Amino acid sequence: MTASATDIIETPADTRKSGQFLYKASVVFLCAWVIVPLYFLLINTLSSPEAVNAFPKSFIPEFDLGSLAFFANFAGILTALKNSVLVAALTMVMSIAIGAPAGYALSRFEFPGKGLFRLLILLTRAFPLPLLALPLAVMFIRTGPDDTAFGLALVHTTLAIPFAVLITFSLFSGIPIELEEAAWTLGCTRFTAFTKVVFPLILPGITASAIFAFVISWNEVFAAAVLTIENRTLTAFLLQNLDTSPLHLKFAGGFILIVPALIFIFAVRKYLFAMWGIANR
Repeated sequence: MTASATDIIETPADTRKSGQFLYKASVVFLCAWVIVPLYFLLINTLSSPEAVNAFPKSFIPEFDLGSLAFFANFAGILTALKNSVLVAALTMVMSIAIGAPAGYALSRFEFPGKGLFRLLILLTRAFPLPLLALPLAVMFIRTGPDDTAFGLALVHTTLAIPFAVLITFSLFSGIPIELEEAAWTLGCTRFTAFTKVVFPLILPGITASAIFAFVISWNEVFAAAVLTIENRTLTAFLLQNLDTSPLHLKFAGGFILIVPALIFIFAVRKYLFAMWGIANR
């Protein structure tokens, strides 16, 4: 007995339903892929050291601060945390101080090699950091900034500058130049027109770019592990003590590391959406 043609050929409604099911299943899978590990990290961070090392694991946190207290009192952890904050803050300031003027120049001026310059900015991300770590370590030892917060911030700034340049370029491109020209006709110089007209409009996007640079530096581990010995950041310190540190210290350290990224996502998400909406208009 053969099937009829109507049984074999799928209708557009069936195809649409199948596509919607795959879309929803993909969204659920991706959300679970991200949220489930974060939830287990939160459970073990807010549980006592005994509960963290016990088996089977509980799916509900005890809301015990014993693991965080152990983390805070662990030898050298506060110094490493201070170094991470310092390096990330320096990276944030330097990346915006260099990237924002470059983004403004790319959006407002025409000059020979402009397209090549944008391509070279992207190509800086094509070189893996492990390939550059050894030459950088040798150069820093010879010139002096080895094992310092400023030296490590220089390396992290090179990682963050491409993003800062491209993001600020998109921001400036979304603001009509006629606004600046109108300010010029009213007596403003290019600098005052920028500070009074353009800068207030792009300030949310600049803030998002700065926090993004902070998160890049905060989470970077390879350069911090290679270029520092005594003044290690939190990521390098945890990596150094990964084999010897207890399990509850690892969970507490991992939770502390993801906090800035979570703050970044929830605090500036509307600015990021508005920024890309302006850039694509």
